[in-house]
Amino acid sequence: MEEMVLDLLAGNIWLILLALLLIVVVLTGVRIVPQADKYVVERFGRLHAVLGPGINIIVPFLDRVAHRISILERQLPTMSQDAITLDNVLVQVDTSVFYRIIEPEKTVYRIRDIDAAISTTVAGIVRSEIGKMELDQVQSNRGTLTATIKDQLFAVVDDWGIEVTRAELLDVNLDQATRSAMLQQLNAERARRAQVTEAEGKKRAVELAADAELYAAEQIAKARRIQADAEAYATEVVAKAIADNGLEAAQYQVALKQVEALNSLGKGEGNQTVILPADAISAFQNAFGLLKGRG
Repeated sequence: MEEMVLDLLAGNIWLILLALLLIVVVLTGVRIVPQADKYVVERFGRLHAVLGPGINIIVPFLDRVAHRISILERQLPTMSQDAITLDNVLVQVDTSVFYRIIEPEKTVYRIRDIDAAISTTVAGIVRSEIGKMELDQVQSNRGTLTATIKDQLFAVVDDWGIEVTRAELLDVNLDQATRSAMLQQLNAERARRAQVTEAEGKKRAVELAADAELYAAEQIAKARRIQADAEAYATEVVAKAIADNGLEAAQYQVALKQVEALNSLGKGEGNQTVILPADAISAFQNAFGLLKGRG
């Protein structure tokens, strides 16, 4: 009886050990990888596989998860580096880089400190590109400079299994001496533009005044030409009348005008005395004679 109990206990112990071993195998052979991670698996110290998000099976006791890599986008701390422009101006450039790991096996086995490597690479590219440009070009072509830095960084980090999502040129700072010199230059340029604007305004005012005088002279000349044409036309009409009706018709019209003038003068209010020279009286006599003859 005792032997049967011992045999039963021994059998149960083996079952319990087998169950424990099965549990251990399941726990070590099944890997659940989170959505934002990737696992790098080694077998006997060598790269064996990269596990993606979800449930994954590995060989217990042979495979092990050596590295757990986050594939979320990362931002490097803002980096500042000195650079010298083509016109020998010292500037301090602030940059920021965003990246994410897409091939963990390259990141793990090809580079030790990925953040430091990216920072060093960016600093070298920034110094190289700014050294090709003058200060004014650096200030006005930040977009082009940022795109160049990003393109060159892409080519370098491809072997590290990462993707650079953004590379920003945040600021370009100058030392105080350079700032003061640029401020003086800016003030001088503003003063020059103000003087040029004032001179152009005076020039334009003179031009407008000259145009006004020329226009007035043209209008006066035109009026005089019209008046001369009218006088010439009147003379032509008189000449034609004389030619058609003879000198007597012209004398008649003159006499008629003289009588009308004398009549208007006599119609004035109050007692009026009109003194005429002898020649005028003779002329009026002739005019009355003509009028009488016409009548």
